[in-house]
Amino acid sequence: MSSFTAVRQRVLSILGAVSMYRLVFFALVALALIALLLSAIGGIVSPTPVEIVVSFVVLAGVISAVDAAAQRVLHLPWRVESSLVTALILLFVMRPGTDPAALIGLALTGAVASLSKYVIAWRGRHILNPAAFGAAVVTLIGSFGAFEWLGTSASWWVGNAALALPVALFGLLVLWRTEKIRVVLVFVLIAVGTAVVRQAVQAQQLGIEFDLSAAVQFAVLQSPFLFLGVFMVSEPLTSPPRRWQQFAVAALVGLLAGWPILIGGLFTLGQERALLIGNLLAVAFALRGSVRLTLQKREFITPTAQELTFRAQGKLKFIPGQYLELDVPHHHPDARGTRREFSIVSAPADLPTLRIAYKNGDQKHPSSYKRALAAAQPGATLAVTGTWGDFVLPHGDAPVLMVAAGIGVTPFVSQLRQLQADGLQRDVVLVYVAAEAMELAFRAELEATGVPTIVFTRDAPQALPEHWHWAQGVRLDAAGLERVVPDLPSRHAFISGPPRLLADLAPALQKARSLTTDAFAGY
Repeated sequence: MSSFTAVRQRVLSILGAVSMYRLVFFALVALALIALLLSAIGGIVSPTPVEIVVSFVVLAGVISAVDAAAQRVLHLPWRVESSLVTALILLFVMRPGTDPAALIGLALTGAVASLSKYVIAWRGRHILNPAAFGAAVVTLIGSFGAFEWLGTSASWWVGNAALALPVALFGLLVLWRTEKIRVVLVFVLIAVGTAVVRQAVQAQQLGIEFDLSAAVQFAVLQSPFLFLGVFMVSEPLTSPPRRWQQFAVAALVGLLAGWPILIGGLFTLGQERALLIGNLLAVAFALRGSVRLTLQKREFITPTAQELTFRAQGKLKFIPGQYLELDVPHHHPDARGTRREFSIVSAPADLPTLRIAYKNGDQKHPSSYKRALAAAQPGATLAVTGTWGDFVLPHGDAPVLMVAAGIGVTPFVSQLRQLQADGLQRDVVLVYVAAEAMELAFRAELEATGVPTIVFTRDAPQALPEHWHWAQGVRLDAAGLERVVPDLPSRHAFISGPPRLLADLAPALQKARSLTTDAFAGY
């Protein structure tokens, strides 16, 4: 288990260098090229190469045009990768074609999907998955009256045995990067299980023999469940805040996708419609977030890290240890976009004051987001598009170990400040790692909590209080951690820092009572 954790964190540190949008885009492009090759070498997938290419050109052109126009009207930056990701998803969902009716249907699908990002939205967040909404609308209206001539509908031709392995492999990279492997696994298992049960019931009703092995193979290899889970169920912009809520949404979508319900004898709640129902449940979970923040001040808390202090305009709720997503609109954003996630430094008791902190990072080639955030002056208003995370202390009074590297200490500051504000005493030990003593952020606040703290720095910090200790020559690896925290097996371990640190400490942390990680791979 410790070896697996180490490998997982090292892979995450590599994938973290690529933005989520770009990784999803690359994965979908690779799948499209594979599908094109399979179509060309013998029709292994149903659409012809010409249909695939022409359909993508139409979808990409319409979605990009609508996105550009809407974002210009709303004074938002145009993110071409977002447009292309939506087009690529729809390419695999809708039936490709080259005749005028099919192209009109595809164009309408793209336009509806794109417009839904701005019309069906709540404080900067999608309510419904755009691709699923566009596919559902065109599929349904194409089933009735005057619109029956539309030459496309949701076919999910990606559910092909030849594409199952590529979808799984590229999907694993995406899910590893977004840390949604368990959520999507729950969806796939429930969807496949439900689909197999449905086939068994249908076989019994028809009086035919039921082959369990064939049913499982069909549900896994020739259904769209893998693609739906990897590229749509996992979408962050329509996900609820907590992991258990994400599991609930995944389970609901899995049930509805595995056993489509017939509505009025006219249509079923198919794959994309099942996802839309799950989106509505996610919205019900997430209605507590999204407020405006007014920047009050910024200050350097270490030579390389800054703290931003805001005043929240509206009701904002979060649990100590959670993170927020901050939207900083700016002109000509790079591929990483206009949103970033930040752990919250302040405690809920501090509201309406809210604080975040970040490391300056690459000063020679900063992202467009970091430049825009650095340029924000007091009085500027920014939007929090939601609060998320399960990096929260367990209930009760069980002992806790906190391990932080550099600016990774931020969620612990929030947790310890809230314990202090509530007048609660808890057995907590903090292990704080920094390159140098001057990089120990929030030192005064942490000292005031009275929590025993073990410091790992190259140089000796000055004027340490009695409950703080410098580890001196001890190296923070698995053996070093066990040496300075001998009662580790009795503690719930929480670690916040670069994935490489988590990988190094994995052999020791696996001995803890439980382990919760808050790895960040940078911006």
